[in-house]
Amino acid sequence: MIAYKAYDRMRAVEYARRYAFSRNPLFYNFTGVGGDCTNFVSQALLAGSCVMNYTPNFGWYYRTSQDRAPAWTSVEFFWEYMTEAPRFVEAGGNTGPFGREVTRAELQLGDVVQLANDTGDFYHTLLVTGFRGEEPLVAAHSIDALDRPLDDYNYATARYLHVIGVRVAVEVPDCFDALLAGSALPQET
Repeated sequence: MIAYKAYDRMRAVEYARRYAFSRNPLFYNFTGVGGDCTNFVSQALLAGSCVMNYTPNFGWYYRTSQDRAPAWTSVEFFWEYMTEAPRFVEAGGNTGPFGREVTRAELQLGDVVQLANDTGDFYHTLLVTGFRGEEPLVAAHSIDALDRPLDDYNYATARYLHVIGVRVAVEVPDCFDALLAGSALPQET
């Protein structure tokens, strides 16, 4: 069974603040080999959710640099995983953080921004760590940044992801035998 829990935005931001200019030794640094931006944002979302999804191909997880889901480090696959949750649930990928596209004005701390170039290719993932007025401040890797104004980036367009919450697997004990025998009611979980 799947239950929902809150995404802890403050933990995600705290993580980004801790590792914006350094690297957590638990994770490979992909700077120079495709970029570390989505890896860094995935780490921050993990800090705010503490749930990975180990579904092959459709999940969102990191074990090693060679054993990770495409959504952990790829800008496009990350977006698909986070926003197309129903498709991933049907494929067995039913746990982990999820979100929806919003406007820039709807962004909150711990949400995600992705930047695109003139041809519409999205190439960079950033985490919202604050606001200056209505302007989002972001943290990123590859070109390390913390509380950098979003408008300081040179990009053609952006998309904005609001993290709604986290799906978690919950095991519910089977009550049938005890109920049928008249010996016990289901235990509270």
